[in-house]
Order: sequence, then C-alpha cells, then structure tokens
Amino acid sequence: MVRTRFAPSPTGYLHIGGARTALFSWAFARKHGGKFILRIEDTDQERSTQQSTQAILNGMAWLDLDYDEGPFYQMQRLQRYHDIAEQLLQNNQAYYCYATKEELDEMRERQLAAGLKPRYDGRWRDSKQPPPVGVKPVLRFKNPLEGYVTFNDLIKGRISVANQELDDLVLLRGDGIPTYNFSVVVDDLDMQISHVIRGDDHVNNTPRQINILKALNASLPDYAHVPMILGANGERLSKRHGAVSVTQYQDDGYLPEALVNYLARLGWSHGDEEIFSREDLVNWFDLSSISRSPAKFNPEKLHWINQQYLKKTDNTALAKLVVPYLEKDDCDITDGPDLSCVVNLLKERVNTIEELADASVYFYRQLEPSDELKDQYLNKTSKMLLMELAQNLEVIEWNRESIHQAIKTFAKNQNLKLPQIAMPLRVMVTGEVHTPSIDAVLDLLGKDKTMLRIHHHLNTIVD
Repeated sequence: MVRTRFAPSPTGYLHIGGARTALFSWAFARKHGGKFILRIEDTDQERSTQQSTQAILNGMAWLDLDYDEGPFYQMQRLQRYHDIAEQLLQNNQAYYCYATKEELDEMRERQLAAGLKPRYDGRWRDSKQPPPVGVKPVLRFKNPLEGYVTFNDLIKGRISVANQELDDLVLLRGDGIPTYNFSVVVDDLDMQISHVIRGDDHVNNTPRQINILKALNASLPDYAHVPMILGANGERLSKRHGAVSVTQYQDDGYLPEALVNYLARLGWSHGDEEIFSREDLVNWFDLSSISRSPAKFNPEKLHWINQQYLKKTDNTALAKLVVPYLEKDDCDITDGPDLSCVVNLLKERVNTIEELADASVYFYRQLEPSDELKDQYLNKTSKMLLMELAQNLEVIEWNRESIHQAIKTFAKNQNLKLPQIAMPLRVMVTGEVHTPSIDAVLDLLGKDKTMLRIHHHLNTIVD
C-alpha cells in the first residue's frame, strides 16, 4: 500500500513550500488509495513551539489536507529511538564519540585551511582508549567506508554518492535527543512509509538515511525530491516576495481551494489546465509530471486564480466570509442591504475576500470623501446641479431602471455627459470614485440612505 507523510518541524508557520509538499504527498496517497500521515518533527527543543505546531495544524485544516494517521510527535517516541540506537551499537554499527566541541572546531579549521571539505575524521570510530571523564558522548553511525549509495529519485532521476563523501553522522546527541537523520529513518520505518516526497533541500540527507536503513536490514522507500519555489526574481522565496505563510493568505482573504489549485500548478502540470477541482488533481496527479526545475511564485497569477474561484462561489457563502472583515471595520451589516446582494454586485471586481469587504464598506458605513475629491466634485458648481437632481430622485420609484433613467434624463436636460453628474453623485454617496454602476449602487443602498447622504454633503458645501 502507498503510504506517504508530511513531516514539518514546528519552528515556525506552515510556509508555502511546505504546504505544496504536503499537497503533493496528500494527492499521491489519494490517487493510489493509500494513507497520508502527519508527523511533527519536534526534536529541536530550542526552536519548536506549541504555537508553531498549532499554526501547522490550522494551516492543514484550512487547506483541507486531511490525514489518515497522526499527528505523531517525535518527542513522544524517544524510547523507540534509543532502542534502535542500542541495536546499532550492539551490532557494531554505531559507536560513542567523546570528541569535545573545541576538538571538533579545531579539526574543522584545520581541514578548511588545507582546502578540504569539513567532516568528522572518525577518531573515535575504532578507538580502544578509555573515555575521558566529564564528557557526554554522542552516538555516531558507522557509515560504510567504501562503495556508493545509489537510488532512483522519482523526480530527479538516478543519484549516486560515494560513501567516502559521507562522514559518521550523529544519531543521538549528548542529551539523548535524536538527530533529524536518525529519527526520520526510524519514523519512516515504523510508519511503513512507501514514498518519501519532500523538498530537494533534503537530497543530501537521503544517502545517509539509506545507509542507516540498510544497516537495519529495512526495505527502502521510494524518494521524490521536489524542487524549491523561487520568487519572481529567481531568488529563494521569502517574505519580501509577498506572504509565505499559509495562514497569512487565509487572513488576506484567499479561498483555500484557490490556493490549493495554485500550489498544485507550481512545478506540476496536467496539459494546459489552469483551473481544476481537488478531485481533478487527485485523478491527474503523477510524480513524473513534476518539473525538475524550481517553480517561480507569481502573486498576480494567484490573484487571477482566486478571482476565478470568487466568481463561482455561492454569494451566501461568500457573504459569511466577508462578515468578519466588515465587523473589524466597524460596519453593522444589519444596517444595510442584504450582504449576499452586495457580494454579487462586487465580486467580479476584486481578487480577494479582504478586497471584497473593503469594497462593501460604504454600504454599511458612510465614508467621507478626501479633500481632493471634495474640491474636484463637491463644489459650488456641482451643488446646484445635485440639489436639482436630488429633487428628481425624491419622487421616482426606487429601482435600478428608474434611477438610471432619472440620472440620464437629468444629464441630457443639463447638456452634460453622464459622468459629469454621475461622478459627483458617486463621491457623495460612496466617498469613492471607483464603484459599480451608480444606479446599481443606489438601488442596493436604498432611497433613505441615499438621500440622507446627498443632503448631508449638500449642507456642507460652502456657497
């Protein structure tokens, strides 16, 4: 059975690169009717936090990347790592190293000065000397001294590394906490992981992990290393390229299904398909279709995809998502038009839920135009015109068609182009210059609020 895993370290938020790796692992498991496991690699006690753990869990839940087993926590499995370490020790496949930090630093400096690659020199590998007093040893793996580690990466192809390039890595630190390369091997073995799908920053770790698995007479999983995500400028993705935290995209008003769609297209493709469902992703997903080259993050493309999802999302559902943003902006949604109707009017003009909320504010709270807009549109000249228009609006039946006709007729009678009257009216009522058609806005806003705002501004214009 196919068994994949996502194994983040809780040292920060769930970032975009991690979310994509999780998505690919999830999709591969679902495609093959397998299991997807969540594992929290929390052995870095200095940097791991409960807050980060929760952020990861929240991000996975928001993206709806449901896991079949877990979450498992490495710090709850310490005894298992110690048992395996003891097994390796008894089989002469591991040994205690008493080299001090000072000794290791000196060794590294010497190697660098000689133009050599820094690596542990194996001084305690077969040592018969008595252990020094007061030094807490680490446990090191006896890496093979000859031959090659060769494996077929399902994305990158055949990879071969000489064992002499690999030193004797630490399995257990002096405090008994396992290192990443050791704990991940034991976890993948115990959890029967069939496919390890992870970022290509782990490629160099794979030969080391394979040697430990071979020492344990364990079968090897298949490995697939996904290229990293770069910013538009070709540099590694960072905050300056935009939000990199999944939860930040949630806060900024992106739809989870849109972000999943976009992440899936980062380095993977199925023909020319741009917009596809989660079900389509599962049906189409294939590791062989992942590019060997890094993917470039394009915020504009994400905006476009999110907009496509906004357009086809039910108005009532969208309205519920907009509410928290409006409430944060001191808007009372009970004092205004049906929010689903407002959403329907505005959703094709915006890229995110946050933008949708921003565009909705004037329906629920009067916005004051800027001084610049007042000078341009709400002056002595426009006052006389708007006073007369207000009288005309007072007596019409309040619907979009009647409002449109009243404004159009008034402009014609005044020998004005429609924008010459519509713009001052728009600024009066909404405080903005960019809105949907003014007749649609006034229709939704309602006669009472419209006239109240018009008269408010007419009374403030100095003759």
